This record gives sequence, structure tokens and C-alpha cells, in this order.
Amino acid sequence: MPDVSPVTIPDGARVWLVPTPVGNLGDITLRALEVLRAADAVACEDTRRTGALLTHLGIRKPLVRLDAHTMGRAPQVLERYARLAYVSDAGTPGISDPGAELVAAAVAADVPVEALPGATAFVPALVLSALPTGRFTFEGFLPRSGRDRRERLTAVAARAETSVLYESPHRLHATLEDLRDTCGPQRAASVTRELTKRFEETVRGTLAELAAHFKSGVRGELVVVVAGRPEGEARGDEVDHAARARELAAQGLGTRDIRDLLIREGLRKNDAYALALQATSDA
Repeated sequence: MPDVSPVTIPDGARVWLVPTPVGNLGDITLRALEVLRAADAVACEDTRRTGALLTHLGIRKPLVRLDAHTMGRAPQVLERYARLAYVSDAGTPGISDPGAELVAAAVAADVPVEALPGATAFVPALVLSALPTGRFTFEGFLPRSGRDRRERLTAVAARAETSVLYESPHRLHATLEDLRDTCGPQRAASVTRELTKRFEETVRGTLAELAAHFKSGVRGELVVVVAGRPEGEARGDEVDHAARARELAAQGLGTRDIRDLLIREGLRKNDAYALALQATSDA
């Protein structure tokens, strides 16, 4: 049976990771409200945005900026505020934000940490995609360019389970085109935008269809969900792997990176190294 007792806040020093609504302010939980009221201060990525949320909730607390640029001062913040709540701009802290670094700092300082359940964007988008949810990989934001981006796209294309990505509006079309080119134009996918807000929508189709649909641009917060490699889809024999190695070499990847990607795509280590070495020698 679920615990239906009233919300109680433990005594003593503590760090709470508090999810905040991704859009609809009604998604704040009762427990989140109690924790925010009990905290000595609220750490956040953007003090203006969090200040507006707390004002809406009728809560007044000192605000401390802890984002990717200022997380280095987390030990000093923990020392100053024994009971610290941490929120991201939206959703669950620690997912695609520096919250995990705060957790590490708290653990190093022997400060108890609690992660409250609550709002997040990728889970509703995954469910709404109508794609398999039994196994999935959360990719977060892809690197913007370069070898790291190519490697991550290749991994998405190769894996059998569903992949979930975050993307910004001005990069969505380019990412859909890259996914189309890497995974194939017929790979099923979905794009969900403005979750929990008035203009929420989920567009489903192939990667080719989605790339065409969003060519003219889009607004709002976005989650892209891509189906895994279909069962029975050819991963390629040695000849196909050789072509794949040559393709990666043409993109500028080195022998070791090509080898690692071929291994990830199912090739044995020795065979992958031989093909990677040949491809880079021919490039």
C-alpha cells in the first residue's frame, strides 16, 4: 500500500533535488511545496526564472545560482545552507543539467541527499511516441558538431532499443536530417513539443517525414524519440562493415574511433580493428 501519511520533513542537514513543472504549474507536487518551504535556501540555474516560480507559489527564500558555470562553489553553498533545495529551470534536477555535480559534492561532504519524484519531459514524450518503451536509452542533448556528434548518431542508428533526445528549436531540423541520414529515412520517430502547455503536440512519422514537416522551423521545448533498429534490418556482413569503415574514415574518424564504433555495431574486436586500419590507410 502507498504511504498516505502527511508530508514530513526530516531534521538536520540535507540536500533536496526538487522537480519543477516543465510547463503546467499545476504539476508541482505537495511534497515539493513542503520541501521548498522548509529549505534554508533554493539553489537554481536561473534566479529570475526560479524567483518567478516561487513568487507564484507564495514562497520566499534566498536564491543561490548554481549552474554549469558556478557549480564549483557548491561546497561553500552547502556549508552556508544546511538545508538546501535544488531546482533546474524545468523538470527533474540531474537530467541534462549540473544537478549531478551537486549530488557528488553533497556526498563528498557527507550531506544526505533526497531526490523527489515529479515532472520530467522525456518520460511523457517516450510514452506519447507510441514506440517501444520496454528498453530505451536517454541521449540528452547531442553534441553540436564534430566527431562526438557523429559517434552518438551512429550509436542511435545501431542500437535495438528506442532512443530519446532533447533538442532546441533552432537545431531541430538539422538534427532530424542527421538522424535521417544516419538511421535511414524510414526509421520511425516522433517529436513532442510544449509538453503540458496549451499548444502541446506530438508529431509521429518516419525521420524523412519529420525532417520535411519541421523544415520551416518550430517553437517550444522539444523531445525527439527514435525507434530502435528494426528486427531483421541488415547490420551488414563484412563487406558492409568495410563500407561503413570507409564512410567513417571519410568523415575524419581515426582508426581507434572507427574500431570502437564497429564493435558497438556488432563486429568482433579483431575484425573491427582490421577494417578500421584498412579504411584509414586507404583514406
